[in-house]
Amino acid sequence: MRPLPSRRRKSHGLSLGVFALCLAAARCLQSQGVSLYIPQAAINATVEEDILLSVAYSCHGIPTIEWKYTSNWGVQKIVEWKPGTQANISQSHKDRVCTFDNGSIQLFSVGVRDSGYYVITVTEHLGSSQFGTIVLHVSEILYEDLHFVAVFLALLAAVAAVLISLMWVCNKCAYKFQRKRRHKLKESTTEEIELQDVEC
Repeated sequence: MRPLPSRRRKSHGLSLGVFALCLAAARCLQSQGVSLYIPQAAINATVEEDILLSVAYSCHGIPTIEWKYTSNWGVQKIVEWKPGTQANISQSHKDRVCTFDNGSIQLFSVGVRDSGYYVITVTEHLGSSQFGTIVLHVSEILYEDLHFVAVFLALLAAVAAVLISLMWVCNKCAYKFQRKRRHKLKESTTEEIELQDVEC
């Protein structure tokens, strides 16, 4: 007589089967899907700098690449193209964007208003897509503050020079005044001594 199969063996076999099925489905999806790599997800820049938003993708066939800009002012489409074809650049970014076949774009002369989130979407011709985000922070160069500090230091140096000159003049005047006073005291004491000698 055979032993009855236990429930534990059945559930163990079932879980292995489900795992193998999931693994096969994941491999199938990976071979047909889009993969996207963003080497630098956050970029700091200064005004008037040229910025490269660098990405790399891999997929089957020629995908459609789209970049959008999201900020406090809303969402704005920057550019859309297929590698090897003419890029459709939005009016707001004409003459400010350069596209590359690997999906990267370059922004020229960025300003503070360019700070925000840049979202790339890579869509395969079969319909699968992948998106990624790069955060750009643009700050102003603080020339105005440095200019103010330089002017303030120059003003302090000028005031210090004037005060030093005044102190020097006052010192000279005080020295001359003391010399005259000593001279007068000497003369008056000699006159008193002469008068006393005459009286004697």
